[in-house]
Amino acid sequence: MLGVPVMPNVRFLASYDAGRGQRYYLFGSAAGFADVVAYYRTVLKQKGDLVFDVPPVHMFEVGRFREESMAFPPGVTVKDYASGGFGGYLDPRPGAQPARYPTIIQIVPVMPGDRR
Repeated sequence: MLGVPVMPNVRFLASYDAGRGQRYYLFGSAAGFADVVAYYRTVLKQKGDLVFDVPPVHMFEVGRFREESMAFPPGVTVKDYASGGFGGYLDPRPGAQPARYPTIIQIVPVMPGDRR
């Protein structure tokens, strides 16, 4: 449905309106940032780009960006929410276990015909 694999053993957290008819989907992972990046490097068969050092954010673009009709390029963004002493990304559901995730995966789906 999203046009890219979803890493095993992650928890769907929420989806948000990205504008221009797009949505993005957030998944929480108990795996560390480096492990999640390594997984996506393998399954997407690309290196991706480290776009921020602190906190670490790694992006994999997997579809064509059409400025006239898209708010975000299709792809996978991995963010380290445990770096710098932060406790992780808070699961928005009351009483959820685990309550926080060290790594968040954001997926902007690939639209049909837009695969790279």
